[in-house]
Amino acid sequence: MGSIQRLSPIDNRITWHGSWATSTEIDAAYERSRHAAKSWARKSVTDRIDLIQRYAQALERNKDAIAHCITLESGKPLWESKQEVMAAKSKVDNSIDALKKRRSECSSGSASLSNVIRYHPLGTVLVLGPYNLPLHLPGAHIVPSLLAGNTVVFKPSEKTPAVGDWIARCWQEAGLPDGVLETLHGAVEVAKQIVDKPDLAGVFFTGSHRGGVALHKQLAGRPDCLLALEMGGNNPLVVDGVRNVDASLQVIVQSCFITSGQRCTCARRLIVVESPENRQLIEKLAQAVKKIRVGNPLQTPEPFMGCLVSSEACESMLIAQSALRDRGAQPLSECKRMVGSPNSLTPGLFEINADLIDDEEHFGPLTTVMYADDFDHAIHLANATKYGLSAGLLSDDSSKFQRFVENVNAGIINWNSPTTGASGIMPFGGVRASGNHRPSGYFAADYCSYPKASVQANELQASNSLPPGLEELA
Repeated sequence: MGSIQRLSPIDNRITWHGSWATSTEIDAAYERSRHAAKSWARKSVTDRIDLIQRYAQALERNKDAIAHCITLESGKPLWESKQEVMAAKSKVDNSIDALKKRRSECSSGSASLSNVIRYHPLGTVLVLGPYNLPLHLPGAHIVPSLLAGNTVVFKPSEKTPAVGDWIARCWQEAGLPDGVLETLHGAVEVAKQIVDKPDLAGVFFTGSHRGGVALHKQLAGRPDCLLALEMGGNNPLVVDGVRNVDASLQVIVQSCFITSGQRCTCARRLIVVESPENRQLIEKLAQAVKKIRVGNPLQTPEPFMGCLVSSEACESMLIAQSALRDRGAQPLSECKRMVGSPNSLTPGLFEINADLIDDEEHFGPLTTVMYADDFDHAIHLANATKYGLSAGLLSDDSSKFQRFVENVNAGIINWNSPTTGASGIMPFGGVRASGNHRPSGYFAADYCSYPKASVQANELQASNSLPPGLEELA
């Protein structure tokens, strides 16, 4: 296969060059991973913890270079890339803690008869990484998978191959045995070939709904291969009654436009309970959005929003914006290409009738504003989506949040904090079209191994109370 180059969305410099994996290379990598599975699974948990902690140390040693690479390939500001490296490091300790608390071996019963639960790795699994958090999100699957004793075939996003190589390099620095992590570069064909392997034990995916559905279809009839999907969302942020206007504006802006809107948890729909105060809040928001610093993430002072990942991503957002306008949406602020940084878009904010909005995840800095008649109507609008990843409520009334969290269909529901806020010691995932009930984050430990239940007697003894019909055996 010919040479491939990845060009930075910032300035078109070459960030990576190489070639996509051939069919022969894919098969060879899978076989290496499969053959390494037994020896890796036999290692003690203590040994695996020690090695995974050395991976975190490798991330620390290389943190500046990795952050710079993330910025060059993804286009996000350097401050945000540095945060991602820290999150990837934290994933190690969080995964170790999750393993001990959620998957530790346990026993009960008596001295003569005990019930024991042990946890065993699945085998060889495939991890498919996204481009928006190209270090942290693959690690959210790789770290708990290796910790549980699985071997991993890893395909980074074709948009961030250099970050994928940094992941592999840090594991090599940590001393990971050959075959335990195999990294393959390429497009969707690489994933398809691995998924077709009849003895593949699991597929862990972070990406679009369309990509997740394609994997689900390919694995139809194979319940033995565990599929964990973390997909996108058309996420609502509801504004009820709030006194602190400045704080509200900060939460709204960060919910909608962090990473230039390229997070699966970004708020796509701002649902505002009708009131004069909230009308004034949206007027102030329209002005605040125009003050967001956008542009080249390598310039000083750093912007809040850098580039989108590609020119195609920018064009897709501009098309989505035109479609909104065609449906009668009124612009409060428009997405426009930045002069001197063509892959950077200014944030878009459009007011629209709720009946006219489509139910698609537009992955970029474009948010709609719609008004609800009352709080019940706002909950109804929040649920008017096939997705169910994240949702948020801005309100001074705790009883409103209780109603909100009980009635809104989402896996992540935040109160007076950004929809993009997530803790490493909690699960991360959605329902409906946003996932398949396999939340990642702290709960990734649950699907990286399976339980073996044993009823154990130290000595084989005849029973004194047999069921009817077995009297002759007494």
